[in-house]
Amino acid sequence: MTRNAPASAARQARLLLAAACVLCAAGALAQDAEPAPAPARQPENVRVEFAQVLRAEPVYQTLRATSMVERCEASTPVEESEEAKTGLARVIGAVKGALTPDPKVEEVAPSAGGQCRMVPVEREFRRPVGYDVDYVHRGVKYRSRLPTDPGNRLRVRVSVTPLVTDETH
Repeated sequence: MTRNAPASAARQARLLLAAACVLCAAGALAQDAEPAPAPARQPENVRVEFAQVLRAEPVYQTLRATSMVERCEASTPVEESEEAKTGLARVIGAVKGALTPDPKVEEVAPSAGGQCRMVPVEREFRRPVGYDVDYVHRGVKYRSRLPTDPGNRLRVRVSVTPLVTDETH
């Protein structure tokens, strides 16, 4: 190595330091420049008006639940003659017949010595989830699903904003 090697290394270090300072200054100047302004946005014109409700129909969700129930039957079928029943007994018998799977088999308590088995019983429940509401506002019909029945009048939010496109006609 020569004697000039330390001097040239120092010169290179100064050049690198100067280049770094120039780059930092350029970055600082670029940050000070203001960005292009965003297009002007107009405030929204909003008001509340009333619409006439034409129809509000409830909407239900159907849920099914199956449970196991112990059903016990007498060892011998029991039959009643229809002629023996009169008046109220016939009505009660008809209701019981509609609710039990086999009207000729009498259900007994498990301690009475009948045959018992587990039977699946399916039940259906209807749960209200909202209302489909048809309404008219300024001569135009609309339909919305709302959580509650609105009654005869429905408050509506009216917003009018001009449509601005890139092309001007």
